[in-house]
Amino acid sequence: MPLDLSDESRYDRARLRQWAHGRARSAGVARRDLLRLFAAGAAGAAGVTVAGPLGVGAGTAEAATLPGVVKPLPPELFTVRGTNAETNFAALRGTGPLTPVDRFFVRNHTVTPRLTAAQWKLTVWGDGLRGEPVDFSYERLRELPAVERTLFIECAGNGRSFYTTQQAQQVTGTAWTLGAIGVARWRGARLSDVLRRAGLRRDAVDVLPRGLDDEVVTNGVNLGRVRRPLPVSKALDNVILAYEMNGEPLPPDHGGPVRVVVPDWVGISSIKWVGDIEVSASALYTPWNTDLYRLFGPDQPPEGSAPLTRQTLKSAFELELGARVPVHRTRLLTGRSWSGAAPVHRVDVSTDGGRRWQRARLHDTPRRGGWVRWSVPWTPRATGAAALLARATDATGRTQPETTPHNTQGYLFDAVVRHPVTVV
Repeated sequence: MPLDLSDESRYDRARLRQWAHGRARSAGVARRDLLRLFAAGAAGAAGVTVAGPLGVGAGTAEAATLPGVVKPLPPELFTVRGTNAETNFAALRGTGPLTPVDRFFVRNHTVTPRLTAAQWKLTVWGDGLRGEPVDFSYERLRELPAVERTLFIECAGNGRSFYTTQQAQQVTGTAWTLGAIGVARWRGARLSDVLRRAGLRRDAVDVLPRGLDDEVVTNGVNLGRVRRPLPVSKALDNVILAYEMNGEPLPPDHGGPVRVVVPDWVGISSIKWVGDIEVSASALYTPWNTDLYRLFGPDQPPEGSAPLTRQTLKSAFELELGARVPVHRTRLLTGRSWSGAAPVHRVDVSTDGGRRWQRARLHDTPRRGGWVRWSVPWTPRATGAAALLARATDATGRTQPETTPHNTQGYLFDAVVRHPVTVV
């Protein structure tokens, strides 16, 4: 039986109506500036820069570090894209269900701040609380009951380059292939415990975590620090304030000392380096849920979509784009599939461009919040160019489509990706 997604659907529709009719409060940016940015987002000015037919983007083989990122970024593990570093999916082969920290993608709006646990403090404040602001030190946060969950974090633009390379559609933003995702075991305190200890009021509506990274300036407007509201219902459900990743203290590039982890939702919701949380009795809007992280374009509503929440469905091969493979030699094709809506329970693979499909073997128990690893043997019979395809189906009954409806900022690409290889 398909899962009931009605709660988040109702939230999406309500937020769209509130924004369209001006019944919301702008958190930190003047509404006239938000409207100007909204117009720019709806117009979708320029396309991404895609170098070559594989959507490799701005990465270089020589790049081993990136200013503003702390950890090394060897070219065999990462492709550098602006202020970001994309995981080369082939580097995940054989790594197990968790993404090692040294291979976990980096999505930065500015640079990674260097904060110690002793320096860090979280302030919870706003008219959605019964009293004055409440501070939580790192030690106080760790004294709360801890939870541990294995969850993926994925950028909303993951797969963006395929709008251009597969669908010949212009989009803006970082030209990710499929490596803007990672799965980790997160440990931390429940956001719900923090909010209740801070004095959450029953009429609170939105919870707005804000990062401690530098302020973001775009199109001449200072957007402030990265922040994006959550409905109280989501904040009280399953959100974590994480201070550990894969059993170690949370590294700087991934939000340390403490970050928000919002299961199933687009990565921008999982604010890194969280420093304060506003709790509001009215709906809140920021640039990250008005002009950014919404869908605009000819295939979208005229006013744009509601702010993005749940992630979509994808599959990726653990193989380099454009790899050369020997003819008449059997190899095991491996990959991973995931969905923000429900566990992936089936993956089908085609090695002839989509004419014939075979069911892949799953190597993990399907569960929500993570991915499943899969494999299928392949013996190429002829030399030349070939296209490998992987198509996932999740427990809601949804299967990856042949194409994704266009949006100008290139979010939520979920179509089957044609993975090019050359048989030699």
